[in-house]
Amino acid sequence: MSHGTESRGWASQPPLERETEILAIHRAVDDLCGASDSGAVTRRGGVLTFAGSAGIGKTTLITEARRLAAERGCTVLFARGGEQEKQVPFHVMRQLIQPTFAAMSQDERLDVLGNWYSIVAPALGLTAAPNGPTAPDPQGVRDGLDWVVTHLTVRSAPVVLVLDDAHWADAESLAWLTAFAARAEELAMLIMVACRPDEIPADAAPLRALMGRQGTRPHELAPLTTSAVARIVRDALGESADDMFCRECWAITGGNPFEVVELAMKGRDRGLKPHQDNIPQLRDLASAVKGSGLIDRLEQLGPSTVRLAWAAAVLGTAVPTGIVGSVAALGEAQTADAIDQLRAARILTVLTSVRRKEVVEFFHPLIATAVYRSIPPGVRVAMHGMAAQALVDDGHGPAAAARHLLEMHPEGDPWVVQQLRQAARDSFSAGAPDAARRYLARALREPPEVEDRAEVLFELGSANLLHDPVTTINQLRTALEEPKTEQGLREAITYRLAQALAHTGQLAEAAGLLADEARRATSSRTRLRMQAEQFKWNSVRVDEDNSPARSRLLAQFAKRLAGRGLAERHILGLRAWDAALRGEPAATALEFAEQALDGGMSWTDQDFGFEVPAVVAVTLMYCDQPGRAEELFNTGIVEFEAKGWRGAHLSFVYTLLAYVRYRRGRLAEAEDLVRNGLQIADRIGHGIPAQWYAIGTLIETLLARGNVTEAKQVARTYKLAEGFPNAVVYPDPQAVWGKLLLAQGRIKEAEQHLAAAGKRLDLRGTRNPSWSPWQLDLALSQVTHNTELARATAAEAVARARAFGASSVIGHALRVSAAATDPSQAVGLLQEAVDHLEQSPAACELAHALIDHGTALHAIGDPHQAAQQLYRGMETAAACGADALASRARAQLASAGLRPRRLHTSEQDTLTVAENTAARHAALGLDNSAIAKEMHTDIQGVSELLSAVFTKLGTDRLGLRRALGI
Repeated sequence: MSHGTESRGWASQPPLERETEILAIHRAVDDLCGASDSGAVTRRGGVLTFAGSAGIGKTTLITEARRLAAERGCTVLFARGGEQEKQVPFHVMRQLIQPTFAAMSQDERLDVLGNWYSIVAPALGLTAAPNGPTAPDPQGVRDGLDWVVTHLTVRSAPVVLVLDDAHWADAESLAWLTAFAARAEELAMLIMVACRPDEIPADAAPLRALMGRQGTRPHELAPLTTSAVARIVRDALGESADDMFCRECWAITGGNPFEVVELAMKGRDRGLKPHQDNIPQLRDLASAVKGSGLIDRLEQLGPSTVRLAWAAAVLGTAVPTGIVGSVAALGEAQTADAIDQLRAARILTVLTSVRRKEVVEFFHPLIATAVYRSIPPGVRVAMHGMAAQALVDDGHGPAAAARHLLEMHPEGDPWVVQQLRQAARDSFSAGAPDAARRYLARALREPPEVEDRAEVLFELGSANLLHDPVTTINQLRTALEEPKTEQGLREAITYRLAQALAHTGQLAEAAGLLADEARRATSSRTRLRMQAEQFKWNSVRVDEDNSPARSRLLAQFAKRLAGRGLAERHILGLRAWDAALRGEPAATALEFAEQALDGGMSWTDQDFGFEVPAVVAVTLMYCDQPGRAEELFNTGIVEFEAKGWRGAHLSFVYTLLAYVRYRRGRLAEAEDLVRNGLQIADRIGHGIPAQWYAIGTLIETLLARGNVTEAKQVARTYKLAEGFPNAVVYPDPQAVWGKLLLAQGRIKEAEQHLAAAGKRLDLRGTRNPSWSPWQLDLALSQVTHNTELARATAAEAVARARAFGASSVIGHALRVSAAATDPSQAVGLLQEAVDHLEQSPAACELAHALIDHGTALHAIGDPHQAAQQLYRGMETAAACGADALASRARAQLASAGLRPRRLHTSEQDTLTVAENTAARHAALGLDNSAIAKEMHTDIQGVSELLSAVFTKLGTDRLGLRRALGI
């Protein structure tokens, strides 16, 4: 429901002794409107806050600010927190936004909301919540609200956003506002907030931070002085009011403006003469203004009028008069008469809502609070029940009724359970999972009927999954033990419980649960699905008892599958991933990856999760098909953003996409993407898997760029060395830490950590140096003091790389192997490394090999060939953003007496005519010799052309046909 558009009567009094605050408002509005002595228009927004006790005059100031802003041509967005509505999600946001959208056509709304419509429209109450299993996460909704308000600010500038009684704002709106406030200045928006500081909830730290933003204190409103009170009294009762009478008014009210105005108006209504002799009558009158005296005065108006006031207090702010009368059990005539009496008594006022309906509201929140607390407890509970029924009957839906249902006593009413469950679904769809949890927990206490209990437990457990997975586990275990649970629900509970166990690090328990339930299942399809889930969680267990045995079982399963259903395709995807981890031939991993993708995979299927599509994409990357991997990750980003999933899911995909860019040698892009991923992960919580992935990828990227100091700072900030996760993370955190130690010259420590990481990974059968090049970094650390040991370590890594067969990792391994030999032997190894890397999309690794090759050639006395390789390496390193590597090549050229030439630049993703010709010949199966003959050039020229092609298209020779669309 929207707030009324008319001001309250008591708030129209002139704000006495508020000159400082009024001046601050004028200056803020002047800044917003761009007023200046020079005539230049430069808008500047900001945040202005007012604090004070109830009745001290905050709303009067807010009303004055709204009036001034409107007079200056500003767009004013206004909302007020409500004591009864503080648990209604997005109650404040709807007040702010709905009046603007009420005047628009549906087409205009769609235009303003754009692609965010499906995500934010349910939160704003502009459309019914969609049916379906997926819902946006809270961060996705907040991001959407950011976009909507930013769009409105630009479209309707200058904009003043005003929130009164912020201490009663709902948590969802408050979370958005406190985060968005930082942008007020840059957007040229003025945000004004008023609240009672002593009534800010303990869990509302963001509001406290907003009130003291940037170290500034809010404007704290002081009580009125005796002279200001005297002015109000004389305006109301006449200039003849004597000083003693006025001073007594000040003493009785404590200078509280609301109480002073109310007392003066009551005195005028009673015809009280403002003289010293009438002070006893003044004191009697004051007792009727608030507290028990107010309630006594209300009761004198008759039982029907009292019931209507009670109904208004129960229903809260801006409720249509018809619903108030219905809850009070009054007819239309009785309702109208009671409202007239309450208006005359200055208890209620009638406003007009943005939907052009008459709504009632209390003159002041103090009156509303006093009336609500005066309702006998049993009557209050009953009236909440009547309010819930009236709101549903009037078409406001279960979400509007839910807060009333929370106040009712549990009675086993199926209707209550039904409404609470639907309200929970609506809250999920609006991105308010906290509210959904409250509704479902209350539904469980009703309680539901026996046959529905397991389903309610499942819904509640699912609601708690990301917020409180430990509680989720208990609820889902209880649901699984319920006797009357149909098979389909039991399976859904099992999958969700396994997710919860996995997310809390209980991977063995998750796998065990799935194994037990698979044995109970009577359907072969169900058993297959559960085995797929079992394989998935076992694949990320660090403590798996027999990882090779699981791999063998997975391989046997995959042989029998044709990829007909999603469960089969997930098993095939896991088989592809497992093959890549264990260093089976890349062709094998690619074959299973293609089978898994044939038929499609959704990134937003809540039952199957996004993990398998992600590992299939990463498998393609390890197999030198990073361009294809990027396509899949971009699809994931589109799906997540379309659903409003902007939490851990989006963090993972940004980070993994960054890892692909890192492997391709696009280091600046990789750094930007992974910082986005880490920022999202940080927002969610410390120590979550998404954060581990991002930390490792960022450190790897920074080291590749030569920023060792910054990489060290990242490791220190996130305490990388203080403990590693007990789930499989890539790049492996301990191996990354060892690589960072090596870059710092801490050789002994680097060796210890790299060897420990290698031992752990080998025990799991993870032998692919493309997945974790720990062996290669270990060889580089060993070469400083034990050449023979380094040579043996590197040789084993080369053998593993050749077994996998991807050109990028073979080239990398050969380059490291060359570091453990003398220059004469190194030249041959490095030439082979360059040959392999030219056939791969690994541009940064190619740059490294070219520079190493040039350095070795210079050492054996071949300056001409050395210069050619160093020039190529320097240009490639610079294009990758590997600044330290490019500097090293430049230094090598200078030491050889050669002047580094100006770096050649080209459009990174566009093939030249020659590159396109060579690529098409290669895609059709011609080798480099045949291509050279067709193009009338030499083999070396073809190698360089194809190397550029592989780098730009993100593929190796095998993926050329698809990349070129042939």
